[in-house]
Amino acid sequence: MKKVKTRTQAILLSAFLFTAMIPTTAFANSENIGATTMDKVTASSGSGSTGSGQGASQNSMTTSTASISKEKAEELARKNVNIPKEYTLQGASLSTERLINGTRNVWSLDFTKRVNGKYIGSIYVQMDADSGQITGFNNYNNDANVKPSYPLKVERDAAQSIASSFIKEIAGDFANQVRFNEHYGEELLPALTGAVQHRFRFDRVVNGLAYLDNYVDMTVDSEGHVAEYYFVWDDSITFPKIDNYISLEQANQKLQELSEPVLSYIVTDGGNDKGKPILSYHLDPLTINAVTGEKLTASTSYRYYRPSENVSETAVTDKPLAAKPKIDKLTEDLALRNVKAAFTLPDGAELNNSSYNEYVDSDTGKSTTSWHFSWTVKQDGKEVGNVWVTVDGATGGITNYHANNYNEDSEQAKELVPLEKATTTAIETVKKQLPWLTNELYLIKPDPKQYEYMETSRSGYYYIGFKHKLHGANIDYDSITVTIDARTGNVRGFEAYIQPYTYESKAPATIAKQSAVEKWMDYYRTELTYRVVSEYSWNGQPLPIEKYNVMVAAGEISPQEEVDSKAKIELVYQLIEKPRNERIFLDAVSGQWRTFEKGDVTGLERQKITDIDNHWAKHQLELMVAYKALDVVDGKVRPNELIKRGELIKMLVIARSGGNYGYATADGSMKASFNDVSASSEYFAYVEAALQQNLIDIGDGSFNPDETVTREEMAELIVRALGYNTLAQYDNLFVNNFSDVDHIQKKGQATIVVGLKIMSLTEDGKFLPQKQVQRAEAATAFFRYLQARSDLQEAPLRM
Repeated sequence: MKKVKTRTQAILLSAFLFTAMIPTTAFANSENIGATTMDKVTASSGSGSTGSGQGASQNSMTTSTASISKEKAEELARKNVNIPKEYTLQGASLSTERLINGTRNVWSLDFTKRVNGKYIGSIYVQMDADSGQITGFNNYNNDANVKPSYPLKVERDAAQSIASSFIKEIAGDFANQVRFNEHYGEELLPALTGAVQHRFRFDRVVNGLAYLDNYVDMTVDSEGHVAEYYFVWDDSITFPKIDNYISLEQANQKLQELSEPVLSYIVTDGGNDKGKPILSYHLDPLTINAVTGEKLTASTSYRYYRPSENVSETAVTDKPLAAKPKIDKLTEDLALRNVKAAFTLPDGAELNNSSYNEYVDSDTGKSTTSWHFSWTVKQDGKEVGNVWVTVDGATGGITNYHANNYNEDSEQAKELVPLEKATTTAIETVKKQLPWLTNELYLIKPDPKQYEYMETSRSGYYYIGFKHKLHGANIDYDSITVTIDARTGNVRGFEAYIQPYTYESKAPATIAKQSAVEKWMDYYRTELTYRVVSEYSWNGQPLPIEKYNVMVAAGEISPQEEVDSKAKIELVYQLIEKPRNERIFLDAVSGQWRTFEKGDVTGLERQKITDIDNHWAKHQLELMVAYKALDVVDGKVRPNELIKRGELIKMLVIARSGGNYGYATADGSMKASFNDVSASSEYFAYVEAALQQNLIDIGDGSFNPDETVTREEMAELIVRALGYNTLAQYDNLFVNNFSDVDHIQKKGQATIVVGLKIMSLTEDGKFLPQKQVQRAEAATAFFRYLQARSDLQEAPLRM
């Protein structure tokens, strides 16, 4: 049994994170099943809630319902997870979770460590309360003295071996029923810091096929310690053996035929196209029946129900109802008049706040203005509600309206407003508030199933959404929603978030849909697996989880009430996204893959380098190429070529940020600090970041990005990045034996980089300050900088 140790970073996951990462399964109509034992995570809570989805827990049970007592559960946890004695049991919870065909009892245990009353760390453990099988744990350590090393002590291959061995020790009965998932958690970028978590998944194998909704999920840190473990398994499912399914080749052909790419506008996070809508093709992953080739709909979880995106084929109107208003300056008085003309304020509403705001949009560089108001609604001197409104300063239109009514007793007895009537009210509201945009707005048809629970509810709201479309393309970053009170039919909310982007007047020519499908098929991989779909009902009627929760809360049924379930097990082919080290999109006009980060053209496959196979700095060069700190042209990185100042600064900023080069993107409102590095330059964001971080000086206003760099200049940059440049000015503090010391102006900086083994001397002891730096030498220096920075991290002094 491997000893589970703590790690530097906090990894104690909240209940939300646990339930978010694991599929729900209980009480959902036509829902994809993925059994889990990790839904109940608030170990110290003794009061249970009737959760939804797989693992819906009921804590009203007593310990007598489980084979293992709390004391025995603690003993097993301490033994199998090797919990140190100084960790005391802080909380324990016994719950039951619903499986496909039955239930399972689960102990949740929370161990904490305190020193002199100070919280130091915790270990959370879950186990099957009947078999004693550990079903999950994670730990958090608040020890500031622990620091990771760089390079990593344990790389991914070694961490995988640790994970495999751990499964055999803690879940030996299941070790031969899992298969390593080579795609999950794959590290496409090498580490630039020592704080690395290796994530692994071992899929359950059924009839020779991976069942992707059952698995063992693990995290091993770069010190070789198992940090997280999740056992997601449902033994109550009986899988049929199916042999007469279509081939992978036939499946791919069918998937192509059934695929329907969608045109959408997107905006990049940075780069020259930041703030400019770009037309893209998007294709959601499909699933087909492996026997019939029939397209299967995505599973619907009513626990996290969202509009089904059943969008109307026609816009609200054929033509805009009015021109978009333009106002030079929206006064407070005019803004208030517009609010009262748009919505009827409740009786007794008293204005209690008014504010004016100006904001510069970082994407567009444009200034926007708005008025914000709030009212308190009073009756007989008592506050019974409030209203908040935001008015666009350029158009005078309402962008946000929200009204609350605390005193709803008289309204709760009213009959439910038909969904059709609420939808009509929402459409009329949009016509009134956004008349200049109605020809581009499409109703998202609400699904009646979403609101079935309100039949027995004393209150509720309809949320009617609209999709913004232009030239047949979705504009998903815009959002329009109208909220209707289900008992009164009144508009309780209106939100219209419309980005002020400029679009083409005519639809641009795009690549053919079939070409887009072929490109997206390369983006995904096709997996043959089982899918379990479960339908739940009560007294012969379908039972959405919302309605079940309402009935339990109202006392109409008890949490232990028998609910009928029927599981449908299908063999399917499904498209699964291949691992990527960057977010990309398919440009619908050019047909090229581009990055969301800056809009750069990229590819699905990692670019191969052809000129460093036998180079002494191969590893260091590959590291910098992986993070795009060095460019590759026609497969060549040109290791012996002299590095440019712009390239060196880019390398420095990326290395210093731990590889998080995405932050170094130009703000649309930023102005160039140097006269020779414009906002369109590939180095602009990095040069500006270096200036802000005091790594370089403004000097005479010229940066000279294409000039070469000397060893002395690189030494100063590295010392600045380490934070020792001020100290280096006192060169009398440093002893050096450089044979060319008289030629070195930055003696302190040179001594520091040599002393830390970041840069080296020649065999005859020369530093060669004026020697120009090659690309391979720069890559090696920054790799060593990363090593030195990790070693120099100092824990706080304990007094």
